[in-house]
Amino acid sequence: MNFFRALFGGNKSKKEEKPNESKNFDVLKYDGVRALKQHQFDYAVQCFVHALQLKSDDLECRDYLSQAYIALGDLSQAYEQLQLIADARPDNVAVLLRLADVAYMMENYTAMADVAEKALLVDDNNVQIYYYYAKACRGLGDLTNAIAMLTKALKLKDDFDTARLLRGEVLLENGDTDEADEDADILLARIEGNEDVCLLKARVLKAKCDAANAENMYNKVLEANPFCIEAFAERAIVRRQQGNEDGAKDDEATAEEMRASAPQADEGIEQKIKEKMQQADPYKVFNND
Repeated sequence: MNFFRALFGGNKSKKEEKPNESKNFDVLKYDGVRALKQHQFDYAVQCFVHALQLKSDDLECRDYLSQAYIALGDLSQAYEQLQLIADARPDNVAVLLRLADVAYMMENYTAMADVAEKALLVDDNNVQIYYYYAKACRGLGDLTNAIAMLTKALKLKDDFDTARLLRGEVLLENGDTDEADEDADILLARIEGNEDVCLLKARVLKAKCDAANAENMYNKVLEANPFCIEAFAERAIVRRQQGNEDGAKDDEATAEEMRASAPQADEGIEQKIKEKMQQADPYKVFNND
């Protein structure tokens, strides 16, 4: 607290402060970055806010401030800072994708779609933009356009497995089981044993009323992740379809027990934000490499 008073309190005139403004800005920014790395997010916000009072056009500082806000769960403030960066750098796709990412965490799919549209005007060959646009469309319930965006992404990058997985899920939601099955098989051939891919395949088989093969695939999901609640709950259904009532009841009991000990919704959102902040490399805000 005394540190901030020394810089911003007291009775010094503006003329006396100006020679030190550049130095004070650097000190505040450095302390903010250090606090950010040490997960002292409240202090980091104080540092960056005060630094920006001295030098409001420092976009890197705004980027750091947005990261601190994300860590605190203050997504609206983070979005505001990123919007200022995007206004200053409208042709920077990395900034726009970061903005879309925060909109996604806020579940503001309309804003996310708007940002994706702006990004496409800058670079219509960027597969990540189509992927983000698809996620926005899915959030808005527009499954047809979500599939179209993911198909465009896959035409640009056939091995974009994350996009293919999402397309398979959306196709299944849309009732296109055969096409969803094709995506699932392509993914299984590339990354056999992956939890999410096996879960997609299991759900496709379940939708096709192939209970026996669906159960086998749910078993593979649980081999990859013994704590997958969805796999237990859904395997119970296909077990019951095959007349295995005891097995179905066991799965239902396990799923219910796991749900009771699972984090609440707010805790899940907080964990999602923390995971993003724990990424090893910072977001590349000032280049599109």
